[in-house]
Amino acid sequence: MWLVQRLPQAGSRIAWPKHVARWLPALPALLFLAVFFIVPVVEILQGGLYDADGVLSVAQFARMTHSAVYIKVLGSTFWIAFLTAALSVLLGYPVAYLLARLSARSRERWLLWIVLPFWTSYLVKTYAWMLLLSKTGLLTTLATHLGLLDSAGTLAPSMTGVLIGMVHAMLPLAVMTMLPIMRGINMQLVQAAQTLGADRSTGFFTVFLPLSGPGAAAAGLLVFITSLGFFIVPALLGSPRESMVAQLVISSVLELFDLRFAGALSTVLLLCSIVVFFVYDRVVGLSSLAGEAPERRAGAGGRMLPVLMSVGRLAGELSFSRGSERAGGGLGLKAYTWAVVLALVLPIAFVVPLAFTKQSFVSFPPELFTIKWFVAFLESSVWQAALWRSLGVGFATAALALVLGFGASLALVRLPSRWRKPLFAVFIAPLIVPRIVVAVGLLYLFARWELAGTNAGLVIGHTVLAIPYVVVTLSASFKRFDWRLDDAAKMLGASAFTRVRTVLLPLLAASLGSAFLFAFIVSFDDLTIAIFVSGGINTTLPKQMWDDIQLAVTPTLAAVATSLVFLMVFVVWLSSIFKRKSY
Repeated sequence: MWLVQRLPQAGSRIAWPKHVARWLPALPALLFLAVFFIVPVVEILQGGLYDADGVLSVAQFARMTHSAVYIKVLGSTFWIAFLTAALSVLLGYPVAYLLARLSARSRERWLLWIVLPFWTSYLVKTYAWMLLLSKTGLLTTLATHLGLLDSAGTLAPSMTGVLIGMVHAMLPLAVMTMLPIMRGINMQLVQAAQTLGADRSTGFFTVFLPLSGPGAAAAGLLVFITSLGFFIVPALLGSPRESMVAQLVISSVLELFDLRFAGALSTVLLLCSIVVFFVYDRVVGLSSLAGEAPERRAGAGGRMLPVLMSVGRLAGELSFSRGSERAGGGLGLKAYTWAVVLALVLPIAFVVPLAFTKQSFVSFPPELFTIKWFVAFLESSVWQAALWRSLGVGFATAALALVLGFGASLALVRLPSRWRKPLFAVFIAPLIVPRIVVAVGLLYLFARWELAGTNAGLVIGHTVLAIPYVVVTLSASFKRFDWRLDDAAKMLGASAFTRVRTVLLPLLAASLGSAFLFAFIVSFDDLTIAIFVSGGINTTLPKQMWDDIQLAVTPTLAAVATSLVFLMVFVVWLSSIFKRKSY
């Protein structure tokens, strides 16, 4: 009788305990990441630590230390990643500073031009730099005429070309990572320092710069870890001297079929990422990755104060002009930001006229005007198959990532504060771990499950990469949501599902649209997962571009790249509409 009284009656709702109900929305995303992210990554660790007989061994790691080639590649990888992170933060900091001080309308206009290059395909951007930096490229020719290069010199392939391509790709990420922290800084603190006798530069270097340090550190972290897994830029703009670990991983899997050594190389990248992430969390705090300014730690910035003040006295007048507080930034700062934005956009725009050339080869200036290369792209059965597969996989990925990310974001808002940080760390972990590590791990898993070469495998792999973007996008919207509306619906008797359907989803529609677009772009632009999972015959559009671009630089590739640029312009335009509706 006691048991019968406690069983739910037919048609009644199950009364979950309150602490359990808060976890329920996050369970699908947690299970998904556990199976398709954590398990594959753990298998990489095991694959590098065991030999073919299943015996624990460090032979694969010893192999790296015994060959000067592998040691050089490891050193080159970390050095290039460090230089990319440092240059991206240094070049992007003034841009983020200016944007933080502008009005919302002005800042949105600037961000549109910064976001467009960021979401444009890595292959398109690298293709543009190949045309500009090659021996016969426009920039190399110009540098030769100006005497900056000798007649035998070239900007690519070289370390210079690799750094140009990687900084161009990562600079927008650095700016967008630093911007939320800077916007959260109370500028009245700087004004108070000036009231107490500090000049503008001293007020900046002693107040604003230390407070914005977590944002710069977060930007450096994301750029460094992302750069560790790069292979497109060094493969196309670099020489063998600039080879990176990701290139060795791809070669080990696709050419040597040595999965254990590929696992050992991926393990090195993974462990380095974990160490960097752990140190960052201890020094700065994980919350800055979500755009929150963490509490200042005791003595923060104190050890660097003398250096910062001396730099400030030298550079103050160059960086800040009188009246800049009112105008949103000095003339020099605005001119610098214009130069950075033009440097981000012009290489991509350079590709567009090449798609309309009458010539059967790429040259500049092109002989305009024809659309035959677009016709060749659209009529090719190979390109059509790749395009439709990318679109189908992209929409499926966006839908799945949105469902999983919505529940994860909802749980992050409703759970007690002590659980939010570790849960947030789990959801953004695919963003922290280099993509090449995730790709190799999924190859291990999909080979056993017979998912390699299938659309389902691509959707799963891309969803792993897209969930962090959805969670970050929706978490910001949930924080602004007026939860009194949900409480009102609850008091009127609406169930949890009804409140989500009638209150949350309609009011968050704009943010959901933005998150859907971000997830679609992540899938549509991915090459790393596609190389390992897509299969050898039926490829995705980025994979087909990758295969063709290594054979020859043709006008058809320019037409494909231009089509992708137009697609990104449309997506960014839609995203800006969703963003305006969300406020």
